[in-house]
Amino acid sequence: MSENHFGVIGGGSWATAIVKMLCSNQSKVSWWMRSEKSVQHIKEHRHNPKYIRSVEFNPDQLWLSTDIQETVRKSDILILAIPSAFLQDVLLPISKSDFKGKVIFSAIKGIIPETNEIPASYLSNSWGIPDNKIGMISGPCHAEEVAMERLSYLTIGCPDKSLAAAVAEALSCRYIKTTVTDDLYGTEVGAILKNVFAIASGICHGLGYGDNFQAVLLSNAIQEMERFVDKISPVHRDVKCSAYLGDLLVTGYSLHSRNRRFGNFIGRGYSVKATMAEMRMVAEGYYAVKCVMDLNQKYKVNLPITEAVFNVLYEDTPAISEMRQLSEKLA
Repeated sequence: MSENHFGVIGGGSWATAIVKMLCSNQSKVSWWMRSEKSVQHIKEHRHNPKYIRSVEFNPDQLWLSTDIQETVRKSDILILAIPSAFLQDVLLPISKSDFKGKVIFSAIKGIIPETNEIPASYLSNSWGIPDNKIGMISGPCHAEEVAMERLSYLTIGCPDKSLAAAVAEALSCRYIKTTVTDDLYGTEVGAILKNVFAIASGICHGLGYGDNFQAVLLSNAIQEMERFVDKISPVHRDVKCSAYLGDLLVTGYSLHSRNRRFGNFIGRGYSVKATMAEMRMVAEGYYAVKCVMDLNQKYKVNLPITEAVFNVLYEDTPAISEMRQLSEKLA
């Protein structure tokens, strides 16, 4: 049991899975959700009414609230588990002084669209949080399999490895194994890009491409990820490890992957608007691909898969012709 009091910000599937992991270790947990109706539902019926309903909670273990300032005040370590596109809006009631002395870990797999920053940079630049007090929770891991208590792995990144170890210990349990890294920025960028590549994988599946092509697509994707991550954060890393390659594979192939599902709808001929209405969930890769393209105007890395996804989603290029052109660039 961790002596730290954890605060989880978010009401979706990842937030639900993280709260489940923390409660498995009897950690002290405050859980902020936007919806008062959802808070009351959990208190009365012991499960999240909207996401992975199979997870049952003991309300006596949790302090549930829609008051984000109080959640922050109660917590030593905050875990942000909300879509990147909504982060600024959620944090509006918070001031820099509220975050003073807090440790902030992000489970966000997207770029903050208003500033074109990865979460770690955003927390540092906009909120004044020291780099050694910022961390990242990454995969390879799907919330749905955590709910089913299937053996899963997490990568916990922080420049201060002792903090990474403390969070890793709090999340580790019978069905969760963890590793720690000090490669915070590389891990975050990799987690963002793999969602873009998963959309590409889904588009190709929707168009009818088979396993042979998917293998080539994802092997090129890990090379593309390495080029971009190394340019943004030029330190030694092995992209063949689970935090990079493993996370890419599970997101690119799994039926649980919302980004792959998003791409699959697009490949089958749905518009972006229709796909969003059909899914009723956020696919981080949709927002991320535009931000990555904007960032790459500075770095000028060769990103053929990312460019193809951007052209389909934002330039209205027909998926079939864009993927045909992409297939000529892969090897």
